[in-house]
Amino acid sequence: MKDDQDQFNLLRKINSNPNLSQRELANELNLSLGKINYCLRALKNKGLVKITNFSKSKNKFRYAYILTPKGISEKTKITINFMKRKMAEYEELKKEIKKNK
Repeated sequence: MKDDQDQFNLLRKINSNPNLSQRELANELNLSLGKINYCLRALKNKGLVKITNFSKSKNKFRYAYILTPKGISEKTKITINFMKRKMAEYEELKKEIKKNK
């Protein structure tokens, strides 16, 4: 579950700013650099993220992380599933509150 949430947060962050470095992503998501690297590789292996380097940059180690169409679709599915879970939790809480009145 935690890995899914981390990957979802990473997909969202990449979607909003593909030019962030791994270190910047780690800082913004409050994850270790190793965890970011691990998640990025997993997302790349799943075909959800494309990793490219800036060909005109003097820093050849600078990369851009771009969501693939499959990545965008997966991010949408994860979002929908998250919302369904939260709505179910909300309904359960409403029933519990009503029962305890």
